[in-house]
Amino acid sequence: MAARGFYHEGMLALQEQADGRRLAEFLATSARHSEFSERDAAHITSASFFFIASSHGDHPDCSFKGGDPGFVKIIGPHTLEFPDYDGNLMYRTLGNIAVNPKVGLLFMTFDGKSYRIRINGDAGIHRDAESLRRHHGAKAVIRVECRDIYPNCPRYVPDLAMTARSAYVPRPGETPPTPEWKTLPEVVPHLPQSGARGATSSSRDSVGQRDA
Repeated sequence: MAARGFYHEGMLALQEQADGRRLAEFLATSARHSEFSERDAAHITSASFFFIASSHGDHPDCSFKGGDPGFVKIIGPHTLEFPDYDGNLMYRTLGNIAVNPKVGLLFMTFDGKSYRIRINGDAGIHRDAESLRRHHGAKAVIRVECRDIYPNCPRYVPDLAMTARSAYVPRPGETPPTPEWKTLPEVVPHLPQSGARGATSSSRDSVGQRDA
């Protein structure tokens, strides 16, 4: 893949100052790819969380997305999708995607050894029945056409033991608990009524852990 377009002038200037142009060119043309490798697919589909960056104009945003392993699905050579669960109705990520599809994703495992996977691509919001059926509890499905897929060294990533799954992830046969913030007296009057788009079956019950 050509390195042109992957680096802007600010990046190039800093690479020159650090005598890093050769390495940067190598990484952009050899490590970067546009279709998932087997290693990419294994890492992504076993992930229980990732981070997503989105923006609108001069306003960037970064969000955590989590679920049970397998909640991110690879549905094509360079296409992945994930569910958007019930959240706080700010719609920071989905709102940005609605006006600017460009997103950045970071998959990482806090084991101090697994490579991080960085992805740049174009996202879209889907609410059709077929897409929602693939993701239990989803209010919407975000599909990303990946343009740049590249690994990063795990150096500086701490080794943290994962001790428990999140109780808030929607699962068949289970009703997630109500998060504490939805029971605060100052919040309760502002919760959506049943039937509103994106609301739960009851405006006071089950929710996910997602920042929509």
